[in-house]
Amino acid sequence: MGKRKSKAPPPKKVQPKLDTQFTCPFCNHDKSVTAKLDFQQYKGLVECSVCGQKYACTIDDLSAAIDVYSDWIDACERLNAPGGGGGGDEEEEEEEEEEKALRR
Repeated sequence: MGKRKSKAPPPKKVQPKLDTQFTCPFCNHDKSVTAKLDFQQYKGLVECSVCGQKYACTIDDLSAAIDVYSDWIDACERLNAPGGGGGGDEEEEEEEEEEKALRR
Protein backbone atom coordinates (compact mmCIF):
# COMPACT_ATOMS: atom_id res chain seq x y z
CA MET A 1 0.00 0.00 0.00
CA GLY A 2 1.14 3.48 -0.78
CA LYS A 3 0.94 6.75 1.11
CA ARG A 4 -1.73 9.28 0.41
CA LYS A 5 -0.61 12.32 -1.46
CA SER A 6 -0.52 15.41 0.74
CA LYS A 7 -1.88 18.69 -0.55
CA ALA A 8 0.56 21.41 -1.40
CA PRO A 9 0.23 24.44 0.88
CA PRO A 10 -1.64 27.37 -0.69
CA PRO A 11 0.57 30.08 -2.20
CA LYS A 12 1.25 33.10 -0.02
CA LYS A 13 -0.68 36.25 -0.82
CA VAL A 14 1.47 39.01 -2.22
CA GLN A 15 0.93 42.26 -0.36
CA PRO A 16 0.58 45.32 -2.60
CA LYS A 17 3.41 47.81 -2.47
CA LEU A 18 2.51 51.12 -0.84
CA ASP A 19 3.68 54.42 -2.27
CA THR A 20 6.56 56.21 -0.59
CA GLN A 21 6.52 59.36 -2.74
CA PHE A 22 3.48 61.60 -2.89
CA THR A 23 2.08 64.78 -4.43
CA CYS A 24 2.67 67.98 -2.47
CA PRO A 25 -0.58 69.69 -1.39
CA PHE A 26 1.05 73.12 -1.61
CA CYS A 27 2.98 73.12 -4.90
CA ASN A 28 1.20 70.14 -6.59
CA HIS A 29 4.42 68.53 -7.85
CA ASP A 30 4.07 64.78 -8.36
CA LYS A 31 6.36 62.53 -6.34
CA SER A 32 8.09 65.44 -4.63
CA VAL A 33 7.09 64.53 -1.07
CA THR A 34 9.08 61.82 0.66
CA ALA A 35 8.33 60.29 4.04
CA LYS A 36 10.90 59.33 6.65
CA LEU A 37 9.89 57.15 9.57
CA ASP A 38 12.03 56.98 12.70
CA PHE A 39 10.73 54.07 14.76
CA GLN A 40 13.40 54.60 17.43
CA GLN A 41 11.97 58.00 18.41
CA TYR A 42 8.44 57.34 17.06
CA LYS A 43 8.56 60.34 14.73
CA GLY A 44 7.32 60.59 11.16
CA LEU A 45 8.45 63.36 8.81
CA VAL A 46 7.17 64.24 5.35
CA GLU A 47 9.00 66.87 3.33
CA CYS A 48 8.55 68.36 -0.14
CA SER A 49 11.81 68.54 -2.06
CA VAL A 50 10.49 71.36 -4.29
CA CYS A 51 8.84 73.91 -1.99
CA GLY A 52 10.38 72.77 1.31
CA GLN A 53 7.14 72.28 3.27
CA LYS A 54 7.50 69.86 6.20
CA TYR A 55 5.18 68.05 8.56
CA ALA A 56 6.09 65.90 11.55
CA CYS A 57 3.91 63.70 13.73
CA THR A 58 4.14 60.83 16.15
CA ILE A 59 3.89 57.31 14.80
CA ASP A 60 3.56 53.81 16.20
CA ASP A 61 4.99 50.45 15.22
CA LEU A 62 2.28 49.81 12.62
CA SER A 63 2.56 53.18 10.84
CA ALA A 64 3.56 53.43 7.19
CA ALA A 65 4.59 56.36 5.00
CA ILE A 66 1.04 56.77 3.70
CA ASP A 67 -0.21 57.22 7.28
CA VAL A 68 2.08 60.19 7.93
CA TYR A 69 1.15 61.74 4.57
CA SER A 70 -2.56 61.24 5.33
CA ASP A 71 -2.13 62.93 8.72
CA TRP A 72 -0.52 65.89 6.92
CA ILE A 73 -3.42 66.17 4.46
CA ASP A 74 -5.93 65.93 7.33
CA ALA A 75 -4.12 68.68 9.26
CA CYS A 76 -4.16 70.93 6.17
CA GLU A 77 -7.88 70.34 5.71
CA ARG A 78 -8.58 71.11 9.38
CA LEU A 79 -6.73 74.42 9.12
CA ASN A 80 -8.49 75.40 5.91
CA ALA A 81 -11.96 74.43 7.11
CA PRO A 82 -14.25 77.32 8.10
CA GLY A 83 -14.00 77.83 11.84
CA GLY A 84 -11.24 75.24 12.09
CA GLY A 85 -7.90 75.37 13.77
CA GLY A 86 -6.35 78.71 12.82
CA GLY A 87 -6.64 79.85 16.42
CA GLY A 88 -7.16 83.51 15.49
CA ASP A 89 -10.96 83.28 15.39
CA GLU A 90 -11.29 81.85 18.89
CA GLU A 91 -9.02 84.47 20.44
CA GLU A 92 -10.95 87.30 18.79
CA GLU A 93 -14.26 85.89 20.06
CA GLU A 94 -12.90 85.64 23.61
CA GLU A 95 -11.67 89.24 23.49
CA GLU A 96 -15.07 90.46 22.30
CA GLU A 97 -16.80 88.57 25.13
CA GLU A 98 -14.44 90.09 27.69
CA GLU A 99 -15.11 93.60 26.34
CA LYS A 100 -18.88 93.06 26.58
CA ALA A 101 -18.52 91.83 30.17
CA LEU A 102 -16.49 94.92 31.10
CA ARG A 103 -19.09 97.26 29.60
CA ARG A 104 -21.88 95.82 31.79
